[in-house]
Amino acid sequence: MGETTELSAIRLAQAIGGRAVSPVDAVHALFVRIEKVNPAVNALVTVCGERALDRTAAERAVSDGAELGPLHDVPIGVKGLDPVAGVPTACGSLVFAEDVPQEIIWCVERLEQAGAIVMGETNAPEFGFKATAGSGLSGPASTPFDRAMNAGGSCGSAAAVASGTVPLAQGFDAGGSSRVPAAFCGVFTLMPSFGRVPVPAKPNAVRRYDPMGCYAPLVRTVADAALGVELMSGARPYDPYSLPAPEKLTDALHCDLTGLTVAYSPDPGGYPVEPEPEPEAEPEAEAVAQAALPAPREAGATVEEVGFRLPLPHADLTTMWRRKLPVAHAESAAIARDNGIDLLGAYPGSVGQGYLDSVRVGESLGAVDLRPEDLDHTRVPYSFEGLFDRYDLVVSPVNVVAGIPDSAGRYSVGRDTVGPDTVEGQAVDPLVGWSLTSPFTLIGSPAASVPVGRAGNGVPGGLRLAARRRGDALVVRRRGDALVIRAAAPGARLPWAVAYQDPDLDATSA
Repeated sequence: MGETTELSAIRLAQAIGGRAVSPVDAVHALFVRIEKVNPAVNALVTVCGERALDRTAAERAVSDGAELGPLHDVPIGVKGLDPVAGVPTACGSLVFAEDVPQEIIWCVERLEQAGAIVMGETNAPEFGFKATAGSGLSGPASTPFDRAMNAGGSCGSAAAVASGTVPLAQGFDAGGSSRVPAAFCGVFTLMPSFGRVPVPAKPNAVRRYDPMGCYAPLVRTVADAALGVELMSGARPYDPYSLPAPEKLTDALHCDLTGLTVAYSPDPGGYPVEPEPEPEAEPEAEAVAQAALPAPREAGATVEEVGFRLPLPHADLTTMWRRKLPVAHAESAAIARDNGIDLLGAYPGSVGQGYLDSVRVGESLGAVDLRPEDLDHTRVPYSFEGLFDRYDLVVSPVNVVAGIPDSAGRYSVGRDTVGPDTVEGQAVDPLVGWSLTSPFTLIGSPAASVPVGRAGNGVPGGLRLAARRRGDALVVRRRGDALVIRAAAPGARLPWAVAYQDPDLDATSA
């Protein structure tokens, strides 16, 4: 069966339900794992040990002889921006370092109703404003494969799963915040179709439609992702864009790829991507993705490389994206101000400069400034329509680079870890321009990041599988995914598993 800390969420729930593993022993095993590796990886910033053990004991007492939930007594992580009653949630900011919410976000409540137990909150950048993990409050989160490389953001949930501290963690993805770290940490995530998982957004219930963000599970298997999305889905009155629960995604796990058509685009929108190297050189981002392509063909799919181009060059698309984010940040700051918290004026030195700059940019933009951005945004989904008319799935690398050094490296702005400002000689935005995730958020498409191997520097790479909106079931076909992973490492276990034997993760020997 493997070590408790290596089990998927579903396998752990089955082991507990079958009494092969005691729920208390499972939690203790994860505590031991956290104590050993978390000081090195820094994925979890809050560990609620007593709460987890209390919930475990209570669940065990009431479940004797009763029907168990699908995640019964399975410990999980929660992104450090989302509230869990009684658990400190700092949102990556010194301003909220002592904040303890009294409510729980609905998607996590749904996981708890299925039997899951919150083990802790994961590292996040201040208010989630950038695509790397870490803040001035908590420091950076690292990929378990290289402690000098960032886990990707905007959360440490992927690093927590990859390092074996929890089998499932919740995240939120509006620009790549689950897909980027999943790729860098070698785990699986599914950002479901926009609206699948309701998003609370009081007092403005419509502000979450642009960009089309959604909560997502970060996990070790496709089955765990399908179950996680199922449990978190459903229409809620506070989110007017929320959809009814989808068909059972777990039913699609038993389907193969026979007859599916797959379009592979190595650089959608003309992004510069670290290319396939010369023979005998170390593989980079595109090479890792390319190596996985024979697998879906072997599973019965037709795979064609396409020269797909978005209606905007990558620089213009990034500029549009970087204007949308400051508006959201300025609105959040205004809401905080209405609640008596002046992030710009009352806390000098307590709020990171990067976030403050973003808020000020957002405050300077008027409605007329943003209308052209809406028109450009509209062109993006139209450009995908023809592609999805011809192909069931669109596949491409998740990121254009093979890892981001933490702030101690050469890519840093103050205390904020950011990416490179050039890739293959082309200028890119260091905050988001090195990721290929934003176009699929703009169309509300279901998009997964599948672990497909490791680049020459040891950092994992991810292959994105995307389908037309509400085509989530196409993205979780297990047979195809298993073949993709096996193609990258024939006969090997999932890429994240090697981290469990990595002696560098033992903080006591660091």
